[in-house]
Amino acid sequence: MQRATTLETLADLAEDQWGLFTRRQAEAAGLAWTTISRLARTGGAERLAHGVYRLRGGPPAEQLDLRAAWLQLAPELPAWERGPDTGLVSHRSAAAVYGIGHLPADVHEFTLPKRRQSRRPDVRLHRGQTAKGWIRLRGLPVTVPSRIAADLLAERDDSQAVGQLIADALRSKYDYPDSMAEAIAPYAAHFGLRRGHGLALLGWLLELSGDPERSAWLAEAGISQRRISPDTLATSVGARKPSR
Repeated sequence: MQRATTLETLADLAEDQWGLFTRRQAEAAGLAWTTISRLARTGGAERLAHGVYRLRGGPPAEQLDLRAAWLQLAPELPAWERGPDTGLVSHRSAAAVYGIGHLPADVHEFTLPKRRQSRRPDVRLHRGQTAKGWIRLRGLPVTVPSRIAADLLAERDDSQAVGQLIADALRSKYDYPDSMAEAIAPYAAHFGLRRGHGLALLGWLLELSGDPERSAWLAEAGISQRRISPDTLATSVGARKPSR
């Protein structure tokens, strides 16, 4: 196959994949592996990860390594044919896509419906439901912030960092206070609060964040003197931090 035809074929593949393509996709389009290898050697393409390449000629997309790792989860499927079952960007990686919180995301984290392992030390695969609690953001299927917060609490991540993440998400209107309270409710007992008391846990986490808007968010979530007494809120502020 002539070089011009090869580049046209790869450009069609990469157009809706942030300039990326996989070897499996290229082979399905009729390109030989030797052609892809030669293109990488001559500078027409850049190898990002095993079986994943970037076609040169345009500026690299944001979170390029994360996108390449996501493509590796189902290398035969183009991005536009994938559903949530092929892998959701989740946990710290999802927070990085939103740009919320300050937790380092040096490991690429994904959630899949079935247990699976990766050989890559910088990829972590979680098992969880993928039918809901996600949106498409910047072309990636990403868990919503309320679910990110719940997932991080389930992992016993740093509570103050989770509180900051929640505050950032609410300030940017990526999610809603009542959704946050509902999502994190299962973890209230981990912090010495009444089981299922998501509103109290939300109050404590926002208190840790120190955000000036926290009172308004708590009010929006339905917290009032009738529903949560001052004593309950005081108890929540003094709740213990989880072990890491």
